[in-house]
Amino acid sequence: MNDLKRVAAIHDMSGYGKCSLTVVIPVMSALGIEVCPVPTALLSTHTAGFTGYTFNDLTDDMDAFLKHWKTLDLNIDCIYSGFLGSERQIDIVCDYIDTFKSAMVAVDPVMGDNGKIYATYNEDMCRGMRVLAGRADVVVPNLTEAAYILEETYPESGTLSEEDALKWLKKLCDMGPHTAVITGLSDGDELFNAGYEKSTGELTISRCKRIPGNFHGTGDLYSSILISGLMKGDSLKSSLDKATEFVYICAKDAHDINLPTNLGVRFEKYMKQLIEL
Repeated sequence: MNDLKRVAAIHDMSGYGKCSLTVVIPVMSALGIEVCPVPTALLSTHTAGFTGYTFNDLTDDMDAFLKHWKTLDLNIDCIYSGFLGSERQIDIVCDYIDTFKSAMVAVDPVMGDNGKIYATYNEDMCRGMRVLAGRADVVVPNLTEAAYILEETYPESGTLSEEDALKWLKKLCDMGPHTAVITGLSDGDELFNAGYEKSTGELTISRCKRIPGNFHGTGDLYSSILISGLMKGDSLKSSLDKATEFVYICAKDAHDINLPTNLGVRFEKYMKQLIEL
């Protein structure tokens, strides 16, 4: 009998430049979650800061995975989606949700950053992501993604106050999720992540010192730790704090050694600390 929680992790995989499945699999596994990857695309590197990368769309494979899994006596405890490359992929994730009806649904809507949507997204995909976010139990956007999902104006300040964060989080939960988290907000020399649970109506804040630089893959790292905690029954506060502290540790390390931001962070060096947090 399997006493581990099992997640279907629907993300892309890049051979170099740590992000997506190369972060999700080791991190969630270390935290005691059995990871069943569903690759959305296979790339030689991720697309930020690299040129000449290879890209293989795996949409058909996503559909084939689900068709095979339907023939198995397979229990999925959580469906966790990240980068999706097309409207059809969004529809396929919805098919996974319809198939594994008892699974917790966690959506990290990887759509953009710093006020700009990624070039791979169009308005139809934005509409599709709003639908998918509405079907989630847990949604974990950054500020840019939250603005697009809610059709709000991205703030000129590039952040939200705690009061405005609460308003946006409530609006996200009004769409359907029980829990919403907005990551990467800032307040002077501090960074904070804000969470809200519909059941309690309370704002939860987790803070750390702000590290200069925008390190690729830290969103995947954060969401994977957060979702692992929630899957295991940890509180939102505990899960937020653990994710915030570990991402800070890794970002500080990358900053201290002047690691190029497109290479991600050296989370492998600190995995023992992650398990002990």
